[in-house]
Amino acid sequence: MSDEIERSTARVRFPGISPRAYEHPVDRGALAVLRAVPGIGPVLQAVAGAFAERGERLSYVASAIRVGPKQYPELDRLRLEAAATLDVDPVPEMFVQRDPRVYSRTLGIDKPFIVLSTGLLELLDNNGRRFAIGHEMGHVLSGHALYQTILHRLIDIQQGMGWMPAGYWAVRAVVAALREWYRKTELSCDRAGLLVAQDPAAALRVHVALAGGMDLSQVDTSEFLKQAKEYEQVEDVRDSLLKLIKTWRSTHPMAVVRAAELQRWAAGEEYREILTGTYPRREDDRPASTFTEDLKGAARSYKESAERSEDPLVKVLNEVGDALVGAAGRVRSKFNGE
Repeated sequence: MSDEIERSTARVRFPGISPRAYEHPVDRGALAVLRAVPGIGPVLQAVAGAFAERGERLSYVASAIRVGPKQYPELDRLRLEAAATLDVDPVPEMFVQRDPRVYSRTLGIDKPFIVLSTGLLELLDNNGRRFAIGHEMGHVLSGHALYQTILHRLIDIQQGMGWMPAGYWAVRAVVAALREWYRKTELSCDRAGLLVAQDPAAALRVHVALAGGMDLSQVDTSEFLKQAKEYEQVEDVRDSLLKLIKTWRSTHPMAVVRAAELQRWAAGEEYREILTGTYPRREDDRPASTFTEDLKGAARSYKESAERSEDPLVKVLNEVGDALVGAAGRVRSKFNGE
C-alpha cells in the first residue's frame, strides 16, 4: 500500500493479521460443517457460475455512487484507513446505494466490493461508520464474500421456485445452512470492525442505533445491555422456541445480542493482546490442518455458551451443536477415505 494510506490513521495497525485472529470460533466451525456436507460444493459452484460477477458489479456502477477521492471523500478516507488497519490489499471498491433500509454488505467472488445503504450512513456518526466499514473489511479478509454472494443469489432463486416443489426445498435447505453460518460471520466481523475503530463505545452506539436508537442521549447503554441479559436468561422453553422461530430466517443476529457478544470480547484478553501486536499472522496459517482445529474451537465455544446461558433450549441446542461438530468430522473422514 502507498505511504499515503499508511499515514492515514494514527490507530494501531495489524500487518499480516490472519482473519483467525478475530473470527468467532462458531463461525469457523459452522463453515467447516457446511463444507463437509456431501455434494454442497458442486451446488455452490453451479450457483456461482450461473451469474456474471462483472454484471453484478456493473449494476452498482450504474445505480449507486462509487466512493473515491472526489465522491464521498470522507468515506473514502475511512475505507483506506480500514484497509490499512487490517492490511487488506488490494483495497476493495465501495458503493453508496440509495435505500432507506439499514444495511451494509460485501459482494463479489473474485473481486469483493462493499455496499453501504444511505439508511445506514444517515444513522451513524463518523466513528460508527468506521466500525461499519471495518466490519465489511473483515468479511473481505475472511473470504466471506463468496458465500454471502451465493446466499443472496439463492434467496433470489428461491423466491421464484415456488412452482418447483423438489427444487424449492433443496434450495431452501442450502439457504437455511448458509443463513446459520452468515449469522456467525456477523459476530466475527463485529470484532474486525472493533479492531478498525478501536473504540468499544462507538461499536456499542452502532448496535444501539441498529436496535432503534434515534437520539442516543435518550438511551442508557447499561440498560440496553441488560436487555441482552434478559433475552439470554429466559426460563420458559416456550420463550426459547419463540427465539428460535424469530431468528432462523434471519441473516443477522439480534442487535442487542450482537452488542453483548462484542462487548464481552472487547473486555477480554484476546482483544487486548491483538492491540499489543500479539496475533496470528497469515504467513503462519496452515489450511490443511484448520478443519479439525475449527471443529474443536466450535465445540469449545458451544460448551462455553451453554455454561453462560440460562436458556433451557440453548443448553439442549448446544449439546446438539457438539454432536453436529463430531458428525461433520466423521462425514469428512468418510468421504476423504481417512
